[in-house]
Amino acid sequence: MSFSASPRPPSGPRRRSLLVSAAGAAGAVLLVGCSGDPEAGEPAAERSAADAARARAGRDSEALAARYAAVIAAHPGLAERLRPLREDVLRHVAAFGAGRAASPGASASSGASPSVSARAAGPGDDVGRVPADEKDAVALLAGAERKLADRRAEALLEVPGELARLLASVAAAGAAHVYLLTDGG
Repeated sequence: MSFSASPRPPSGPRRRSLLVSAAGAAGAVLLVGCSGDPEAGEPAAERSAADAARARAGRDSEALAARYAAVIAAHPGLAERLRPLREDVLRHVAAFGAGRAASPGASASSGASPSVSARAAGPGDDVGRVPADEKDAVALLAGAERKLADRRAEALLEVPGELARLLASVAAAGAAHVYLLTDGG
């Protein structure tokens, strides 16, 4: 049994022209949504809350980088293993817009500076206290990374899109660091 096409033309627009029109409309919506300012159109209160969250995340990364510097200074034998992770943390500092004076390339090559370590740590933070045992020092870093990654994952629901994506990415990097410091090391 053979089926042939209907001799009469279909009435109304064809499916292909509808799809092209829908795709064009969707593209136009996306272009309108993509402005130069990722937070354009947000109320001022949301923007200031996002700015505060971004600054806090930057300070947290600075404190974590200071922890890495303190462990590297106390245990130079760990430097080769820890330096790449610290460089990642310094890139996170830059991504959050914190520590403009300390670029990842310059800070990573300069080694551990006690004054930078003390300044980046908040009051009451025990950044300078590094366990005498290397395994305990690495466990301290893994714990700090885990705690910070968890805190950032929780904060995702409270910040706008672009910052949420950045926090998610940095939290994932922190989780990878935990793995490298514990099981993957």
